[in-house]
Amino acid sequence: MNKKQLSEVIDLWKIDKKQYVKKSSFSAYTLLIENHLLPNFGNKIAIEEADVQSFVFQKLETGLSHKTIKDILIVLKMILKFGAKNKWLQYTPFDIQFPTEREKHNIEVLTKTDQKKIMNYIQEHFTFRNLGVYICLSAGMRIGEICALTWEDVDTDNGIISVNRTIQRIYVIEGGIRRTELILDTPKTKNSIREIPISKDLLRILKPFKKIVNPTFFVLTNDAKPTEPRTYRSYYKNLMAALKMPELKFHGLRHSFATRCIESNCDYKTVSVLLGHSNISTTLNLYVHPNMEQKKKAIEQMFKALR
Repeated sequence: MNKKQLSEVIDLWKIDKKQYVKKSSFSAYTLLIENHLLPNFGNKIAIEEADVQSFVFQKLETGLSHKTIKDILIVLKMILKFGAKNKWLQYTPFDIQFPTEREKHNIEVLTKTDQKKIMNYIQEHFTFRNLGVYICLSAGMRIGEICALTWEDVDTDNGIISVNRTIQRIYVIEGGIRRTELILDTPKTKNSIREIPISKDLLRILKPFKKIVNPTFFVLTNDAKPTEPRTYRSYYKNLMAALKMPELKFHGLRHSFATRCIESNCDYKTVSVLLGHSNISTTLNLYVHPNMEQKKKAIEQMFKALR
């Protein structure tokens, strides 16, 4: 067995992996490797479960979220399996424990009142950039998807927005030089390529523009050049501050859209498809939290059926 250090296996794994995954995924892997795996395990030729377990505790100490640490472990496992397959290192599957998360994660959403206030404000103070916020509240799109939206994706005759691209800035290391680059690509997963019906209010706003805009232009800039997510995020932040709104991450607009759908009793599968989730459990875990009213109703109905 030709033993190699993990850092050598990583280099070979990257060459192999690059052929199969999206540029953005590869960039995410590279970042996790650079920031976490190489500093901790780079010089090792064997990795024990105990090493990984203490790595997890150490990362929790520094305030990393469970999700981020789990993402790091996924990459580590891929590398170890690849190394073992090529007989460069030994890999014994490990079973890592996470301390129980006590506090409930609440997703941040706008109240109905705040949501109406924003939507009314945008109707009265129209700009293409404001329109993006309105679309996200009406269609639940992700920030990369709204930044990549062009006028030809907006079909006002049939009342449909087609989501088939996303834009993001990714991290690239080439020949030891680090830089970032902006890429237009297909969205997160194949389920993210989707069609979203346009609400009546939004259609009223979009129709007159659709007649006069250049179809190849981006909606947010009404120009051939798009705006990138971080620029748009800071624009949004200032807009919210100007409207004296509670601080809400841009992604909160998508959460608000989903929450409004659930509140108005849409069926969960439809909400899942509208959001472009790859399975319904994502939707259920994020948005479906029955309140006391709904729980009481369930119990009432059950006993009604018994009588």
